Amino acid sequence: MKEDQIVQEESGFQDEEESLFQDIDLLQKHGINVADIKKLKSVGICTIKGIQMTTRRALCNVKGLSEAKVDKIKEAANKLIEPGFLTAFEYSEKRKMVFHITTGSQEFEILVGGGALTAQLPGAGGYSGGKIIFIDTENTFRPDRLRDIADRFNVDHDAVLDNVLYARAYTSEHQMELLDYVAAKFHEEAGIFKLLIIDSIMALFRVDFSGRGELAERQQKLAQMLSRLQKISEEYNVAVFVTNQMTADPGATMTFQADPKKPIGGHILAHASTTRISLRKGRGELRIAKIYDSPEMPENEATFAITAGGIGDAKE
Repeated sequence: MKEDQIVQEESGFQDEEESLFQDIDLLQKHGINVADIKKLKSVGICTIKGIQMTTRRALCNVKGLSEAKVDKIKEAANKLIEPGFLTAFEYSEKRKMVFHITTGSQEFEILVGGGALTAQLPGAGGYSGGKIIFIDTENTFRPDRLRDIADRFNVDHDAVLDNVLYARAYTSEHQMELLDYVAAKFHEEAGIFKLLIIDSIMALFRVDFSGRGELAERQQKLAQMLSRLQKISEEYNVAVFVTNQMTADPGATMTFQADPKKPIGGHILAHASTTRISLRKGRGELRIAKIYDSPEMPENEATFAITAGGIGDAKE
């Protein structure tokens, strides 16, 4: 009785968001038992849309789910979500849910179309939302930097630190497993998390896979991770920001390119990213950001500064 009440409350609350946060427990009303729902949650599938985003083959790989059960789950999910088309106008209205997150530099925000990437800070009435998950693959995360940024905006250190969840990934497999926890956390605190950061996306893949003999497997695993990130972003309306590494391009000197470096990860990483920004060091604390690839923003550059209080505008 208590579980039914919880399901009804969440269903009513999330009706306005076009099933983006429909709880997977709603499947109980369509004949799916609680044990099978728990199996789905154990692999990070916590919403009806999450089922729609998962292939039948992947669902069959979940321990304890047979093909017959998967077909029944898919059928029940389709009754709750219409898999049809939208008009361009309807999709335009849906795109209004996309939010901009301030960076601290007006010039940088103009470059990326209105805003990019830090969490909402605690307001006068206390913390009002905007948590972050930070997955660190290079052991470079330092909480003291958050304290410096908090000082700049005159907010409480503990309030900022308490709203950043940190995890250290040690292998590419561990990095992928952490995404199941991320999905579960986004579901548990629906609408609270605004940003997922992975720094950096390729570091552990370069360690775990070496040479051309393992390149195909590496790219396949990378594609699976990027697909998972895209689905998490859409499912929970969360911004995903990943950093990447650069490598020297031996062929660049033969074609007289000005910059002989290129991002690693190949076309798979390039096509999975919505907006790609190239960063390079300027004089002193100055950095130059360039739109490398974007579906809606023109190629352009902006100069900003990395200060003690975080990202800011470059001083003249």
